[in-house]
Amino acid sequence: MLKVFVGDKPIILTTKVEQEINFKNYLLDTVNIGKVIKELNSSKLSEVRLIHKNEDKLLSKFLRKLPNVIAGGGKVYNDKGEVLFIYRNDKWDLPKGKAERKETIEETSIREVEEETGVEGLEITKPLETTYHIFKRNGRHRIKITYWFEMKTSFNGTLYPQIKEGITKVEWLNKKQSTKALKNSYANIRALV
Repeated sequence: MLKVFVGDKPIILTTKVEQEINFKNYLLDTVNIGKVIKELNSSKLSEVRLIHKNEDKLLSKFLRKLPNVIAGGGKVYNDKGEVLFIYRNDKWDLPKGKAERKETIEETSIREVEEETGVEGLEITKPLETTYHIFKRNGRHRIKITYWFEMKTSFNGTLYPQIKEGITKVEWLNKKQSTKALKNSYANIRALV
């Protein structure tokens, strides 16, 4: 089972058909993804489930439904065990951004964290879960596939929000502050943190 978020509501890719209660089932092969997105955004449904018999093909078949945007990001820890958060569009988020040509996803992730926060000396410690969410740009829906990495740094300099990307704050948050920030974040970030 895999979740693709439309806002905070998931599209669940699964092989199991269950009785519909606050959600709807659709066959992945024949679904109109535009209608599903509209239905999630405008109804009281808590989720939509897209069904396919072959679990190994669920993701690849779904990703063919919309243009894909590849991104990389980081859950960054400092020496105090605090996590680096950004504040953009009135929500707390983790730094991430689009991959550029001829760049590995690890290079993308480090570059984006540096650009969005001003933090340097980043070291990837391990890969994290990949997240999927649908967004709209220039009137067209797209799927953002974000490869996440846990990172560490001893950086203790000044944090600089990347204003041109709409980031208004960058902060190191301890466990209690992170828990509070996640209440005003995105479902895929809550699942990651």
